[in-house]
Amino acid sequence: MEPVVAQKNRGVIVAYINEVKLLDERKIGDVGSGLLAAMERAENNMLLINFQSVRFMSSSMIGKIVTLYKKCKGNKINLKLSNISVEIMEVFQLMNLQKLLNIYKDEADAMLAFEKDGWLK
Repeated sequence: MEPVVAQKNRGVIVAYINEVKLLDERKIGDVGSGLLAAMERAENNMLLINFQSVRFMSSSMIGKIVTLYKKCKGNKINLKLSNISVEIMEVFQLMNLQKLLNIYKDEADAMLAFEKDGWLK
């Protein structure tokens, strides 16, 4: 199975990470490449990353997420994250990433936010 599977939902590219543990550099590199490929598919400038399967994440993977955020911002792509586990969310909060990243409880909330922001018609 691919580490990242991207699908289009109402014009939004939704990238699903299919790894439970993002700890070793090879997996992190594969996921990072998959997320960049998903970003390049976001012709409507909307990208949602769904972390539903992810339970553990190294600081290196967090760095990949921040790098992706910067690339999305530079390309005027609206990036949202969803389905982050409680444990990973605690780490994000310790690093104040919730102030930088648009994080939602689940995919439905993130899609609703795209709509409320005026991105979806």
